[in-house]
Amino acid sequence: MKKVLMYLFVIALGVPTNSFAQKKQTTKTDKKEPSYADFITSESISDAGLFTTHETDGKFYFEIPNALLDKEMLLVTRIKELPSNFGGGYVNAGSKVNEQVIVWTLYKDKILLKVKSYSAIADDALPISKSVKSNNLEPVIYAFDIKASNKQNNSNLVDVTSFFNSDVKAISGLASRMRTTYKVRRLDSKRSFINSIHSYPKNIEVVQNFTFEADAPPSNTSSNTLSMQINQSMILLPENPMTPRVYDKRVGYFSVGTVDYSSDKLKSESKRFIKRWRLEPKDPAAYARGELVEPIKPIVYYLDPATPEKLRKYIKEGVDSWQKVFEKAGFKNAIYAKYPPTKEEDPEFSPEDIRYSVIRYVASTTRNAMGPSVSDPRTGEIIESDIIWYHNHLRSYRNRYLLETGAANPSARTLDTPDEEIGEMMTMVIAHEVGHALGLPHNMAASSAYPVASLRDGAFTQKYGIAPSIMDYARYNYIAQPGDKNIRFIRQLGPYDEYSINWGYRVIPNAKTPQDEVKTLDKWIADKSNNPIYRFGDKGFDPTAQTEGIGDDPVLASTYGVKNLKYVAKNLSKWTSDKTNNYDDLKELYGELLGVWGRYIGHVTNNIGGIVENNKKPEQRGNVYSYVDLNTQKKSINWLLANVFETQDWLLDTRILNNIDASGHAAKILGIQTRQLNSLLSNGRLERLLDAEALSSRQYTSLNLISDLRNGIFAEAATKKNVSVHRRNLQKAYIERLGFLIGQKTAAVKNSDINSIIRGELSLLRTQLNSAKNSANTITKYHYNDCIARIDTILKAD
Repeated sequence: MKKVLMYLFVIALGVPTNSFAQKKQTTKTDKKEPSYADFITSESISDAGLFTTHETDGKFYFEIPNALLDKEMLLVTRIKELPSNFGGGYVNAGSKVNEQVIVWTLYKDKILLKVKSYSAIADDALPISKSVKSNNLEPVIYAFDIKASNKQNNSNLVDVTSFFNSDVKAISGLASRMRTTYKVRRLDSKRSFINSIHSYPKNIEVVQNFTFEADAPPSNTSSNTLSMQINQSMILLPENPMTPRVYDKRVGYFSVGTVDYSSDKLKSESKRFIKRWRLEPKDPAAYARGELVEPIKPIVYYLDPATPEKLRKYIKEGVDSWQKVFEKAGFKNAIYAKYPPTKEEDPEFSPEDIRYSVIRYVASTTRNAMGPSVSDPRTGEIIESDIIWYHNHLRSYRNRYLLETGAANPSARTLDTPDEEIGEMMTMVIAHEVGHALGLPHNMAASSAYPVASLRDGAFTQKYGIAPSIMDYARYNYIAQPGDKNIRFIRQLGPYDEYSINWGYRVIPNAKTPQDEVKTLDKWIADKSNNPIYRFGDKGFDPTAQTEGIGDDPVLASTYGVKNLKYVAKNLSKWTSDKTNNYDDLKELYGELLGVWGRYIGHVTNNIGGIVENNKKPEQRGNVYSYVDLNTQKKSINWLLANVFETQDWLLDTRILNNIDASGHAAKILGIQTRQLNSLLSNGRLERLLDAEALSSRQYTSLNLISDLRNGIFAEAATKKNVSVHRRNLQKAYIERLGFLIGQKTAAVKNSDINSIIRGELSLLRTQLNSAKNSANTITKYHYNDCIARIDTILKAD
């Protein structure tokens, strides 16, 4: 009330009321806009580079030059440190979890961080580019307030603290699947922070420490906590993109793809380019004359500082072995490895820094190695790669060396494989992973190029190895037999590797566009098209493109392989438990021996319903797809009946089984038999057999397959013999598989001959069993009655 009376009194005296308003206006006018100096002080820690970065009182800032707005950058998210058991063993320090093209763009008083996609493109000069943009809206993953502008540097300052301190899914190292698995509830901001931010001329590296509340963490479960360290690498993509090379499925390369709406054809055009490093000759004139020339920027790999000293030379040799291969493409010293720099040599060296390609040595029980890379989605240019080597991987190679070559190779008959041989194995594994990092996928067709007989020839194997490519899974020569002399047992780089690197990396003179190169690239393929050592293949239905197989005849190769395994099984105790005085290694190796047996079986299985793929262009002669011939398929099913579905007594050695497990032996054998049986009686294989029958009368048919299996697996019913425990298990598995197939409601089964054949074969089998049970012993009679009941249930349900 006093304030109101005073106000009325002032009016009565004629004092202008706008004096109060003037006071408020002055306050507003005097309010100072934030300046650069309010955020960046003499106490700030600044780092000049792509962006100048600043740290002031625990807050982090990016100073973004206007010249870099809307410039394309690659943002790569990697795990730097992680808890044990995270991801089931195949996720490790250095694992890449996301890779995306980003742009920083100005919008009103904010700077937006947007993700840019190259899944669809169009020439900016064409009207359709507007539609492409409208139908491919770029997501905004964060919006930053502009804190201040630096007029002198023509840049804007944004606070990135919250962005890197928050659980932003687009850059999180914790995928949704992991969040579900580990029951992650939320990020704990009090235990999460930015570890460091460093800026370099073309990239920025951010390290974040994240701690999540999790009800089922992968380790330290009582803590209900999952902590990990994440590295964000942001690199400026080249202003002048590399000229891409058109992808051709006749030569194996990883690729990037896009849909181009610029085409004047009646539809959008899919384009694919191979992934490869940018290798440009220092001396183009000398290169054009056919001289070997060094590249402007070679491919350099650094060894992880964590790599054991005794293994470093083998890893380096694995990288350096590609130098001779690149000479076929006209480059010398194109690729090499360097030992990790000391702190004095490079105080800023970090394996996560995207400037460095590193061969990571991971302390993990996982037995594996990988060769991933980071590439420019516009052109396929490989920017960087980290090859992963898991510590326990050499144990797998030691074991397989003993199992697959021990019969013919005395040097492998030991748990203490000589260092140089283990080293050579490691060198070749690294060479294989480097191949991936160079852009090469697996070429499973390579190993079928050499005749089986040649792999028992010492002179041939020493010169050509055991497969034409290191990119195949042809690890060891399991074909060579005891008494074969001077055999090479370990894989090596071969002629296909030289051919593919030349095709992908040789600079083609006067070519200005990707299309300008195609005629030359086609000619290089045509010149080699009739020679199987230059063929690329990777399809699972193709029996000439098989994982872990070698030689041009799977039946003969597996015959030799099984013969060698029998020799190894007979001597396995002598080479292991007799030497160590415990059964641990014997148990481990026997388990892996069953796996090797399963692989040899699988190579023959794939002949049944197999289709050979030979990619061609119409100007080349011959078909792309051809069915495996009738005789080969008949030979293959007979081999399987004798070597898989007959009880394999050599695998039932009591000297082994009575010392490694109390029980479960029959189940292990049945597991492998069932896996092959289910593979033979798979929808895909049966459908391919039906297709083949529809195209030609001289084909092995689905009826042939199911009938041959019935006659072989139930041979005792025809001969009125009693059935052993292993065969009883297998016979039930056969009926169960047919029941599974007939129970499917898919049109491919229900409305095809598959359903009819299965009904007919089960009815015929029931009749056979009803006849055979009367002359069988008690357990066989019980077994047959059980089988008949199962058949009745299946047919009644159907």
